[in-house]
Amino acid sequence: MKEFQEGQAILLNGTSSSGKTTLAKVLQQKLKEPYLYVSLDQYRDSLPDKYRGLNSPPGTTGYDGLNVVPIDSKGGEKISSIQFGRYGKKVLHGMRLSSAGLVRDGLNIIIDDILLEASFLDDYLKTFCDLKLYFIGLFCPLEAVEKREASRIGRFPGTAQSQLEVCHAHGVYDLSLDTSILSPEDCAEKIIDRLASGAPEAFKTLRA
Repeated sequence: MKEFQEGQAILLNGTSSSGKTTLAKVLQQKLKEPYLYVSLDQYRDSLPDKYRGLNSPPGTTGYDGLNVVPIDSKGGEKISSIQFGRYGKKVLHGMRLSSAGLVRDGLNIIIDDILLEASFLDDYLKTFCDLKLYFIGLFCPLEAVEKREASRIGRFPGTAQSQLEVCHAHGVYDLSLDTSILSPEDCAEKIIDRLASGAPEAFKTLRA
């Protein structure tokens, strides 16, 4: 018999600068039950500096960890792509495993992440196969997200553009929100209403 009743997870997926972190903090204030915050950025920042590359070539630690690489956009201009290597993907898998462990031990969590590859979603589907997870998509038009990107320190130009298609390629959510129209408070209320309306269905649909 389990000592604790299992918790549940809210997974916020959206491009860089789509509003995930701000929304997560508002949700923590509005939800009646306590929710821990788990984010991709926390794990990114925990990487050794030598594993955070800037156009690092194969065979280097920067390539093996998290590498910011210039790529050509469809329009021909250079944009920034965040790419995880072997070690970086191992760290992200650990984030998902530890997040699932928190839920199994009775804790509620909000996960702030970006599905940069289809395999990242596959890993979530396996790791959370027996757990309650609400899958929330945060959408923001490219023009709006690029304005946010340009106003924030430490953001590489074009990062959100490079993530836009792959991030939402699966096309299935328990709730989709446009953060260019809705305030963080409005988004939080819609998520709370979705939690109250019934069990999550998106991961079940995606597994099928």
